[in-house]
Amino acid sequence: MQSEDAIDLRRQLRLTWLLLTLVTVVFVWPTVRVWLGIGMAASGIPRAITPRGDLAAFEQSTVELFRTVSPSVVYLTTRSRVASPFSRRAIEVDAGSGSGFMWDEYGHIVTNFHVLQEASSAKVVLWDQSSYEATLVGGSADHDLAVLKIKAPAAKLRPVAIGTSDDLLVGQAVFAIGNPFGLNQTLTTGVVSAKSRSIDSPTGRSIEEVIQIDAAINPGNSGGPLLDSAGRLIGVNTAIYSPSGTSAGVGFSIPVDTVNRVVPQIIANGRYEPPQLGIRVNRELSEVVTTRLGVEGVLILHIVPGGPADRAGLRETVIGQSSLVRPGDIIQQIGGATVRDMNDMLEALERYNVGETVTVQFLRDGQAESVEVTLQ
Repeated sequence: MQSEDAIDLRRQLRLTWLLLTLVTVVFVWPTVRVWLGIGMAASGIPRAITPRGDLAAFEQSTVELFRTVSPSVVYLTTRSRVASPFSRRAIEVDAGSGSGFMWDEYGHIVTNFHVLQEASSAKVVLWDQSSYEATLVGGSADHDLAVLKIKAPAAKLRPVAIGTSDDLLVGQAVFAIGNPFGLNQTLTTGVVSAKSRSIDSPTGRSIEEVIQIDAAINPGNSGGPLLDSAGRLIGVNTAIYSPSGTSAGVGFSIPVDTVNRVVPQIIANGRYEPPQLGIRVNRELSEVVTTRLGVEGVLILHIVPGGPADRAGLRETVIGQSSLVRPGDIIQQIGGATVRDMNDMLEALERYNVGETVTVQFLRDGQAESVEVTLQ
């Protein structure tokens, strides 16, 4: 007969093996089950969903911003007229696409001039996918801005709220809505990367005070709105800087202060007419005279009789039959802004409206003088 000690030992061994088996089942079996591909996945039972709670405050505000503003953003498709290869008749073919936004409750749509530059007609697709043929109201190539108009029910015309761009801060959040690569109603986000950039317009003239952003801007975003966190328009997305032609984190937007000055004139007159001093200049002659005198500025060649400069007492250039008799006044500042050349003078004038009075500083016979001029 076995001793009681031997029996107790066997019982302890069996108990130990039982405990080891249970530990193995508890801790090792889930891993083995995954290896074997059995369990919940094999049975087709979805995993339990973990509650996430409320969206973060910044997420809620972004969602609300898109929900509020996206109905103001439109998708533009353009067509151009070309000669038919089978007849002498002209036909229309797809030319491209872009973005735009509703300016007012009368059906005016703002976009980039370059979006429509080669187009013979354009179609506007609204947020609800309804589409309308658009008519061209006018544009300003110097500012890369254009205005279309559609006839749509008043309930579908939702103008974007207008903000300001002069008080923007680097690092401030921005939001862009547009149609990159034809993907309509696309939201991208970022910050103001820099201010007071310059880009070339379709005419080659510089557009000043441009906003640089890092929100993704791609082909098709042109003409779409740039918004602040309050959902207000602060710019029109216009260009990207990218070796590949797609977003590289450097986008440019025409500031809303420029847009709000140019667009109302386009709507009223079909074109933008900048404030005038009532003078005529010649770029080549101005450069020759200022270089010879060792100064910077713009030489007044001719003064329009009865115009602002004439009323203010500015002096024009006198030219004899074969030579310059007396140089006119050389404009060096307008409203405190330095004027080195024609572009500087035009940019300085565009900060004002017709009827406003501005201080013009100029050189006359080597002496600095200034005068108040009311722009027309």
